[in-house]
Amino acid sequence: MTQARGYAAHSSDTPLVPFSFTRREPGDDDVRIDILYSGICHSDLHQARGDWGNSVYPMVPGHEIIGRVAQVGKNVTRFAVGDYAGVGCMVDSCLHCKACRLNLEQYCEEGATLTYNDKERGSEQLTFGGYSDHIVVKEHFVVKVSDKLDLKAVAPLLCAGITTYSPLRHWKVGPGQKVGVIGLGGLGHMGVKFAHAMGAHVVMITTSAEKGRDARRLGADEVLVSRDADAMAAHAGTFDFLLNT
Repeated sequence: MTQARGYAAHSSDTPLVPFSFTRREPGDDDVRIDILYSGICHSDLHQARGDWGNSVYPMVPGHEIIGRVAQVGKNVTRFAVGDYAGVGCMVDSCLHCKACRLNLEQYCEEGATLTYNDKERGSEQLTFGGYSDHIVVKEHFVVKVSDKLDLKAVAPLLCAGITTYSPLRHWKVGPGQKVGVIGLGGLGHMGVKFAHAMGAHVVMITTSAEKGRDARRLGADEVLVSRDADAMAAHAGTFDFLLNT
C-alpha cells in the first residue's frame, strides 16, 4: 500500500478536511497518476452531503481527474511515465461479461466499480476519488490526454462533457438540424457548445431570460424562455433533437 493525501468528508454535515489514507500498489495492469486537477461535479456535493442515501464515509470525492502518469505496470501498453491521463466515474469492472465486452462497462453484470464511494473489486478497501494527490487505476479505465490541451479545462469533460457529447454524437447531430438544449447549468453549457460545434441550429431552453446573453456567447442561435407559453407553442414540433440536462 502507498500513502496518499486528500480532502475527505467524514459525515454529511461537515466540510471536507485534509485526510491521509492508503491506495494499493500499482499492479501489472495499473497506471499510477499524480493528480493535477479534479473537477467539481454537483454529484460530488450530493454524495458528500448524503443526499442519495448511499454515501460511505470517510469519502474523498472527485471523478473528473487529470494528471501525469508516474508509474505503469508491466502489462500497460498505452501509457508511459510522463504522459497526461484522465479518469472518469469508473475505475474497474469484470471486463469479461457481455456488457463489458461491448464496451458498456457501466452495465457490468458483476457491477462496475465507481471512482469513489465504492469498494475495490474483491476487497473491502474503499475507493477514494480525485480530491487527492494520486490515484491507481486499471489502464482500461484511463484515457490519454494531449499535452496541447488546457488540462484544467479538460477535467470537466470526463463527466459533464461526455454526458452531453455522447448522445449528440450517437444520434449524429449536425448541420441542418434544430437542437434544443434544456437548461444552462454544468451540463447544458457544454451541450450548447458541442451542438454549435457540430453545426446544428441551437435553441437554448431556459426558465431564466437573463441567461440569454451567456447562451448566445456559448453558441446558441436562439433563446427560448419556457415560461413564455406563446413562444413555447411556436417551437412545438419543430425540433430534431432535444437534450434535457
